[in-house]
Amino acid sequence: VQLQASGGGLVQAGNSLRLSCVASGRTLSTYALAWFRQAPGKEREFVAAISRGPGMTSYADSVKARFTISRDDTKNALYLQMTSLKPEDTAVYYCAAAGVMFSTQVNKYDSWGQGTQVTVSS
Repeated sequence: VQLQASGGGLVQAGNSLRLSCVASGRTLSTYALAWFRQAPGKEREFVAAISRGPGMTSYADSVKARFTISRDDTKNALYLQMTSLKPEDTAVYYCAAAGVMFSTQVNKYDSWGQGTQVTVSS
Protein backbone atom coordinates (compact mmCIF):
# COMPACT_ATOMS: atom_id res chain seq x y z
CA VAL A 1 0.00 0.00 0.00
CA GLN A 2 1.27 3.51 -0.84
CA LEU A 3 0.80 6.20 1.80
CA GLN A 4 0.81 9.98 1.38
CA ALA A 5 1.02 12.17 4.48
CA SER A 6 0.06 15.83 4.59
CA GLY A 7 -1.02 18.60 6.94
CA GLY A 8 2.25 19.57 8.57
CA GLY A 9 3.37 23.14 8.98
CA LEU A 10 4.74 25.82 11.26
CA VAL A 11 2.60 26.68 14.28
CA GLN A 12 3.04 28.45 17.59
CA ALA A 13 3.06 26.51 20.83
CA GLY A 14 -0.43 25.85 22.13
CA ASN A 15 -1.99 25.66 18.69
CA SER A 16 -3.35 22.66 16.80
CA LEU A 17 -2.70 20.78 13.57
CA ARG A 18 -4.41 17.87 11.87
CA LEU A 19 -2.28 15.44 9.90
CA SER A 20 -3.81 13.27 7.19
CA CYS A 21 -2.55 10.15 5.47
CA VAL A 22 -4.26 8.84 2.37
CA ALA A 23 -3.63 5.39 0.95
CA SER A 24 -3.63 4.11 -2.60
CA GLY A 25 -3.12 0.70 -4.07
CA ARG A 26 -4.93 -1.26 -1.41
CA THR A 27 -7.65 -0.72 1.14
CA LEU A 28 -6.46 0.35 4.56
CA SER A 29 -9.17 -1.60 6.36
CA THR A 30 -6.95 -4.69 6.58
CA TYR A 31 -4.06 -2.87 8.26
CA ALA A 32 -3.10 -1.62 11.67
CA LEU A 33 -2.07 2.02 11.31
CA ALA A 34 0.22 4.31 13.21
CA TRP A 35 2.04 7.61 13.35
CA PHE A 36 5.72 7.86 14.17
CA ARG A 37 7.96 10.91 14.32
CA GLN A 38 11.63 11.67 13.99
CA ALA A 39 13.34 14.79 15.25
CA PRO A 40 16.80 15.85 14.00
CA GLY A 41 19.51 13.69 15.51
CA LYS A 42 17.02 11.34 17.15
CA GLU A 43 15.63 7.92 16.37
CA ARG A 44 12.17 7.45 14.95
CA GLU A 45 9.70 7.13 17.81
CA PHE A 46 6.17 5.87 18.24
CA VAL A 47 3.42 8.49 18.53
CA ALA A 48 0.06 6.72 18.20
CA ALA A 49 -1.48 3.57 16.77
CA ILE A 50 -4.96 2.35 15.90
CA SER A 51 -6.06 -1.21 15.35
CA ARG A 52 -7.57 -2.85 12.33
CA GLY A 53 -11.32 -3.06 12.82
CA PRO A 54 -12.93 -1.76 16.06
CA GLY A 55 -10.79 1.13 17.19
CA MET A 56 -8.27 0.13 19.83
CA THR A 57 -5.75 2.93 20.22
CA SER A 58 -2.46 3.57 21.99
CA TYR A 59 -0.42 6.71 22.55
CA ALA A 60 3.08 7.61 23.61
CA ASP A 61 3.05 9.10 27.09
CA SER A 62 4.42 12.36 25.71
CA VAL A 63 1.31 12.96 23.55
CA LYS A 64 -1.42 11.29 25.59
CA ALA A 65 -4.44 13.57 26.13
CA ARG A 66 -3.15 15.98 23.45
CA PHE A 67 -3.18 13.88 20.28
CA THR A 68 -5.99 11.77 18.82
CA ILE A 69 -5.54 9.13 16.15
CA SER A 70 -8.47 8.12 13.98
CA ARG A 71 -9.16 6.33 10.72
CA ASP A 72 -11.85 6.45 8.07
CA ASP A 73 -11.70 3.27 6.06
CA THR A 74 -14.42 4.55 3.69
CA LYS A 75 -11.95 7.26 2.65
CA ASN A 76 -8.87 5.05 2.96
CA ALA A 77 -7.45 7.63 5.35
CA LEU A 78 -5.67 7.99 8.68
CA TYR A 79 -5.63 11.14 10.79
CA LEU A 80 -3.74 12.62 13.72
CA GLN A 81 -5.38 15.53 15.51
CA MET A 82 -2.70 17.36 17.50
CA THR A 83 -3.64 19.95 20.12
CA SER A 84 -1.70 21.96 22.68
CA LEU A 85 1.40 21.57 20.57
CA LYS A 86 4.79 22.02 22.23
CA PRO A 87 8.21 22.85 20.75
CA GLU A 88 9.31 19.30 21.60
CA ASP A 89 6.67 18.00 19.18
CA THR A 90 8.78 19.39 16.33
CA ALA A 91 9.66 16.50 14.01
CA VAL A 92 8.94 14.85 10.70
CA TYR A 93 5.76 12.80 11.16
CA TYR A 94 5.33 9.53 9.29
CA CYS A 95 2.23 7.45 8.79
CA ALA A 96 2.66 3.71 8.55
CA ALA A 97 0.68 0.53 7.90
CA ALA A 98 1.20 -3.01 9.17
CA GLY A 99 -0.51 -6.24 8.15
CA VAL A 100 -1.34 -7.10 11.76
CA MET A 101 -4.28 -6.40 14.06
CA PHE A 102 -2.43 -3.85 16.19
CA SER A 103 1.12 -2.83 17.05
CA THR A 104 3.15 0.01 18.52
CA GLN A 105 6.46 -1.47 17.34
CA VAL A 106 8.20 0.29 14.47
CA ASN A 107 9.60 -2.96 13.08
CA LYS A 108 6.08 -4.32 12.52
CA TYR A 109 5.31 -1.55 10.00
CA ASP A 110 6.38 -2.15 6.43
CA SER A 111 4.52 0.56 4.51
CA TRP A 112 5.52 4.17 5.16
CA GLY A 113 4.47 7.57 3.95
CA GLN A 114 7.05 10.15 2.93
CA GLY A 115 6.72 12.25 6.09
CA THR A 116 5.36 15.69 6.79
CA GLN A 117 7.26 18.33 8.77
CA VAL A 118 5.72 19.75 11.92
CA THR A 119 7.50 22.72 13.48
CA VAL A 120 6.28 24.25 16.74
CA SER A 121 7.71 27.61 17.73
CA SER A 122 7.83 28.82 21.33
